Amino acid sequence: MQTTPVRAGTPLAPLTTLRLGGPAARLIEAPDAGTAVDAVHAADGSGEPLLLLGGGSNVVVADEGFAGTVVRLTGGGIAFARRPDGSVLLTVEAGENWDAVVAATVAEGLGGLECLSGIPGLTGATPVQNVGAYGVEVSALLVDVDLYDRRTGAVRTHVPAADLGLGYRTSVLKNTGAAIVLRVRFALPGGGASMPIAYAELARTLGVDPGSTVPAAVAREAVLELRRGKGMVLDAADHDTWSAGSFFTNPIVDDAAVPDPAMPRWPAGEGRSKLPAAWLIQHAGFTRGHEGPGGRVALSTRHVLALTNRGGGSTADLLALAREVRAGVRDRFGVDLHPEPVLVGCAL
Repeated sequence: MQTTPVRAGTPLAPLTTLRLGGPAARLIEAPDAGTAVDAVHAADGSGEPLLLLGGGSNVVVADEGFAGTVVRLTGGGIAFARRPDGSVLLTVEAGENWDAVVAATVAEGLGGLECLSGIPGLTGATPVQNVGAYGVEVSALLVDVDLYDRRTGAVRTHVPAADLGLGYRTSVLKNTGAAIVLRVRFALPGGGASMPIAYAELARTLGVDPGSTVPAAVAREAVLELRRGKGMVLDAADHDTWSAGSFFTNPIVDDAAVPDPAMPRWPAGEGRSKLPAAWLIQHAGFTRGHEGPGGRVALSTRHVLALTNRGGGSTADLLALAREVRAGVRDRFGVDLHPEPVLVGCAL
């Protein structure tokens, strides 16, 4: 465990992919799990607000900033262990860059995580959000996590994935802040093939039938190509990537509430369907590049599901645009959209 200085009044905007948000009253950088635990324990003991910040890729911070302590994870680590059944146990520190983890598994000749390539942020956030893309969610491969339980002040090791309430872009860890992820473990199949290609767009890009497998490295490059085409791979020079990724989740509704029988949808349990938020936004009349207040924020020029900072925006501008889109979809289809990123000190 290392000690790190406390920095007062640190701007949070440069630490987020949106590049929005005011300052933190205090910022502590935690290069290892022990430092993170001590910092969180001290903040809780003082009764002050606490924000755990990773890669800043799935968070919207208020213009007023955060009037408490921000603990920022900065240290990582990856370990592989072959198991008797031929699978591989992957253990990752919460502060490890997620795409670096995916790249490392592919470099090791291992499939499983390749469809989650190019997603910004840190590994500790993946079970919190049950991160998913192109037909794969981390819940399919997650074994367990190590947590710091803020209610009891204890570190809990090997908490099974089944205890985390993993669902579509959610878990029992999301929004409650009751526990901090310190370490994550995944079981990878042990071979070099990808997961079955479940997403039609990816299958078309690869030139295979849905359900097929390809070498993991091939699938990773195809996913990165698709994400770049949508402005979903971070690039400081590209304002389309100054976003929090997909701003709205795909809504899940009763089949009877599907607004258009001809629209694309996916099964979401008995009598329920998941609707594509991007389709709803487009058919509610919003086009790529649709501008918010003063043109300072806008929908991505490549992907209507991303709300972007064009360089001079504020969080208030972004939320105004989000409200406009949400209201447009509700008025046109009677469907409510819900934000995917965590809103800190602000609300829709």
